[in-house]
Amino acid sequence: MAISKDKKQELVAELNEILSEAKMAVFAQYTGISVKDLQVLRRSAREAGVTIKVVKNRLVRVAMSQVKALKETSTDTLKGQILYAFSDTDEVAPAQVLDKFAKDHPELVLIGAFSGEGANLDATETTALAKLPSKNDLIAQVIATLQSPLNDVVSGINGLGGILNALETKATD
Repeated sequence: MAISKDKKQELVAELNEILSEAKMAVFAQYTGISVKDLQVLRRSAREAGVTIKVVKNRLVRVAMSQVKALKETSTDTLKGQILYAFSDTDEVAPAQVLDKFAKDHPELVLIGAFSGEGANLDATETTALAKLPSKNDLIAQVIATLQSPLNDVVSGINGLGGILNALETKATD
């Protein structure tokens, strides 16, 4: 069923807003995936702060041409039955959500991505991006690294207390 011109304009405006705010947009072919499985994907994406859209590629191209950062971005790979995953908070989350889903559903194939700055990533780069730790994991790693010297000092002081107790016991004997 064809959609009206007004509906297309609404979709382009919505995509324009999403693309303008997105830090990363990842796209993948999803031929052969059931509607039920797509609902599972959408649910897991929502939990990760990722938006999943299935729209005509031509509408995405039109929306991209209206976003300053994406005007020069190549759209040659936007062919076939494609779904788009966007995140306005985390650059890695869309790739991770799709990659995790693709492990159980090999019909989903990552094609590529484009960043909020307009950089194009191919399938290999997108898959590598999906393997990176999440933003929260990286923050936790930095905090653990910063706390490590402090933990070492506390352990050293505790050890020194044990030595002092042993010397005191020896001195009183």
